[in-house]
Amino acid sequence: MAIDGYTTPLILLAFLVVPAALVAGMLGRATRLALAVSAPIIVSVALVSILTRPGENLLFELGPLRATLEGVDFAAQVTLRVVVMSMILVLFALTTEPRTIVADLERRGLPPRVTFGVGAALDAVPAMVERARAVTAAQRARGLDTEGSVGARLRGIPSLVGPVLLSSLAEVEERALALEARGFGRAGLREPLWAPADSPAQRVARWAILGAVVVLVVGRAAGPLAGIP
Repeated sequence: MAIDGYTTPLILLAFLVVPAALVAGMLGRATRLALAVSAPIIVSVALVSILTRPGENLLFELGPLRATLEGVDFAAQVTLRVVVMSMILVLFALTTEPRTIVADLERRGLPPRVTFGVGAALDAVPAMVERARAVTAAQRARGLDTEGSVGARLRGIPSLVGPVLLSSLAEVEERALALEARGFGRAGLREPLWAPADSPAQRVARWAILGAVVVLVVGRAAGPLAGIP
């Protein structure tokens, strides 16, 4: 893989992710969210890699499980890659509005149904979180115990999940009817009323990043970069 080892993820983190987060003023928030999102993956990968990966340098034994230095090294590499990818995705989500992506994709010629699917997918999680908060507040006002014991919270889950799912389905249907009423399925060219700004500097940066990725992939696959740790 092009991002195996430590060098490439650290370069991406130091020269791309962290500067972008600093410019956006979201380094702390992006780091916290990325660690929270990737924590379950990191823990599971670390346990499996350290305790089951074969190696010559034994650290300790735990019954049939053997923790090796090679396992620790592999777990550290995977953890670094997961954190970097999580920060990239979180930073993208925090700094890019879904309507901007949808408008730009449609401006570049993608079918409206594809752009609508992308926008709906990006809006789904924030909308569901907000809907869950509203349903929780409404159910709490009706006497549902959402702050008591663990058992009480578990018993209250069906009272929360049902309204959230039903309201999500109702919103999807309402959105579909509204789109069809506005001629969403009409064939032919469309003229967008708004398009995101695309300066020459942004275009140069995109092509530079694409070129760097191509050079990295080719170099790590068969070129002089193959030996970089």
